[in-house]
Amino acid sequence: MTRYTGKCLCGEVTYVAEGPPVVVAQCHCDACKRLSGTGHTVGAMFASNAVTLRGSMREFSYVSDKGTQVTKVSCATCASPIYGKNTGTPDHLTLTLGSMDDASDLEIGVVIYTRDRPHWDQLQEGVARFATQPDWKPAG
Repeated sequence: MTRYTGKCLCGEVTYVAEGPPVVVAQCHCDACKRLSGTGHTVGAMFASNAVTLRGSMREFSYVSDKGTQVTKVSCATCASPIYGKNTGTPDHLTLTLGSMDDASDLEIGVVIYTRDRPHWDQLQEGVARFATQPDWKPAG
C-alpha cells in the first residue's frame, strides 16, 4: 500500500497517510494565497481515517464563499501549514504537498479558483533557473 509521510519545518508535527489521495488540487482562492504567502496552495486529499497525525497543532477557521467552514491546521511551534478540512467534505482532509517527505509520484489533478490566479504565479519562459540558492546580491 502507498504511504505518504510528512512533517512541519521544525519536526514537531509528523503524519502518515495510507493509500492514494482522492485528488491533488492546486487552489488560487484568496484565502489560500494569503495562507501560503504565494499565488496558490497545493494539497492532496485523503479520507480522514487514512491519516495519522502526531504533534502539537493549532487551528484557524473561516467561512468559504460557498458557505462551508474551512479549517486550516498548522504546527503550533513553527506555523508550517499541515492540512485543511472543509465541512463540505467532512470525512476528508487535505495535506499540503510541501509538508510531504516525498510527493514525487503525485500530479495535480485539478486547479481551482483560476479566476483569482495572479498573472505572476507561473514560471515564464526565459526566467533564470538555479538548482540551488544562487550566489547573488542586489546591486547598489
